[in-house]
Amino acid sequence: MYIWELPDWPHFRWDASSLAQPLAAVHLKQGRFLGRMERLGFELRGEAQLQAVTEEAVKNAEIEGEILNPLSVRSSVARRLGIPNGGLGPEDRRAEGMVEMTLDATKNYSAPLTRDRLFAWHAALFPIGRSGLHIITIDAWRKDAHGPMQVMSGVEGHQRVHYQAPPAAMIEAEIAAFLDWFDAPSTLDGVVAAALAHLWLVTIHPFDDGNGRIARTLADMILARYENSPARFYSLSSQIRRERPDYYASLERTQKGDLDVTARLLWFIDCFSKAIDFAEQACAGILRKAEFWQRHALASLNERQLTVLNRVLGEFEGKLTARKWAARAKCSMATAQRDIKDLVERGVLRRNEAGSKNTSYSLASG
Repeated sequence: MYIWELPDWPHFRWDASSLAQPLAAVHLKQGRFLGRMERLGFELRGEAQLQAVTEEAVKNAEIEGEILNPLSVRSSVARRLGIPNGGLGPEDRRAEGMVEMTLDATKNYSAPLTRDRLFAWHAALFPIGRSGLHIITIDAWRKDAHGPMQVMSGVEGHQRVHYQAPPAAMIEAEIAAFLDWFDAPSTLDGVVAAALAHLWLVTIHPFDDGNGRIARTLADMILARYENSPARFYSLSSQIRRERPDYYASLERTQKGDLDVTARLLWFIDCFSKAIDFAEQACAGILRKAEFWQRHALASLNERQLTVLNRVLGEFEGKLTARKWAARAKCSMATAQRDIKDLVERGVLRRNEAGSKNTSYSLASG
């Protein structure tokens, strides 16, 4: 028996006392991280968002085995966020659809969730109406024309059924109840609500394909609502991808259990906590750049110095030399040497220990 067959479905329950400490800890971590990101300047906030949203879109698709070109995704995100030169990857219809759904959910988090909005997301994910080689239903719920909707693994003839979804005839009523809950005023904790939204939608499994991607997007939409901000600086899907076997195992246990979802909520809270930890690491370079410019906020630097220092703070291969400075700043060696000498005297750069022919420079510590 699956949880949707239980007489009190979908009235989930949990042990609030078991969740209290993990929730308090993760919200403290979440608040500290978001506070640091809020203090970033406009340009660096954009860079952090571009990084996080790209990761979210790529990994959300990858969980289901769909590999998107990260450069295509990054370009699509940059264009929609209005970030110039954010990416120059090739256009890809699948990447565009994934980004459209991801950003519609978080940028328009306060807009009602409707069946038409879900249909639009689904159509964006499958722009040619196919999942791989298979034709799937778009702009409508699944039909179950070839039998019950089952989640299976293994080779044909030796497949294992992990889950069987409610019959297609139940979907309209099930979705109506879900949508009423999703948009109703609530006193639920945001992380708990996100976990429940994901579990509920993926249990109904209303589409032929794409249910997991849409369910994870809904979790992110709820988190945006509770943070009251469209800005995304962490990727929940990225952490789920790192824990994919546990993610599916936990989901299977929950869908075959009773309606006490305490264990599933604890798993989700832990996954969310790790997502923030990973985001801290991923944003380390951006935060380092912000701290650097805060230390040197009063320094009057020329455009060449600003350009090269930002490259050194970002993606820069090898050691900084006068020759590399001249190449990055498009200036003569003499000008590069004057720029560097000025920064050394100001305490912005320091000369590394080396012979005169191998002179290189590093950022001075704060």
